[in-house]
Amino acid sequence: MSKVRVGKVKPYKIKTHTGAKKRFRLTGSGKVMRSHAYMNHILTKKAQGKKRHLRKNTVADVTNAKRIVRLVPYK
Repeated sequence: MSKVRVGKVKPYKIKTHTGAKKRFRLTGSGKVMRSHAYMNHILTKKAQGKKRHLRKNTVADVTNAKRIVRLVPYK
C-alpha cells in the first residue's frame, strides 16, 4: 500500500542565473547594485580620477532592475 501525500504543493525553485549572480547584488531596500564598465584593460591612457570613479559600485537603472531581480531571486 502506497502513501498519498495530501496538503500543500511546494512551489518550484527558480534557478539563479550564474552570470547575473557574479555581476549584481541587491541592497536591503531592493535596489540592484552593479559595477562600472571600462575598468578591465587599456587603463594607462585613462585618467586617475576617472579610474577612481569607476572603481565604485552604482545603482542599476530601474528599467533593468525587474529583469535582474528575476535572474537573482535568492541573492
